[in-house]
Amino acid sequence: QVQLAESGGGLVQAGGALRLSCPASGTIYSNDIMGWFRQGPGKEREFVAAIMWRLGKTFYTDSVKGRFRVSRDNAENAVYLQMHHLDLADTAVYYCALSTSDYLDYLPAAFAYWGQGTQVTVSS
Repeated sequence: QVQLAESGGGLVQAGGALRLSCPASGTIYSNDIMGWFRQGPGKEREFVAAIMWRLGKTFYTDSVKGRFRVSRDNAENAVYLQMHHLDLADTAVYYCALSTSDYLDYLPAAFAYWGQGTQVTVSS
């Protein structure tokens, strides 16, 4: 059993930056994948970024490439999402999630464990 708890959300002006953190309690195995998703108002939950726990290989949705960076700290058992150049379209509740599969499926259903979410609001 793994528990995830996101933090770091908040209100930021367009063009600003935020860093989300997600420490995990429980064991993250080497083949697990940690992901970040978001759900904007009236929208479905969508994939943002992911990182393979052992290899550190990263994946991003096109809209955040070059602006967001996902990283992990194996010793701290945590995953992070550094977000730069935020715009209004990034406003959403951001969730971290864990997949126990050893290959990346971008769908939320592929991730078994979820945090409670943290709100990111970008203002003009």
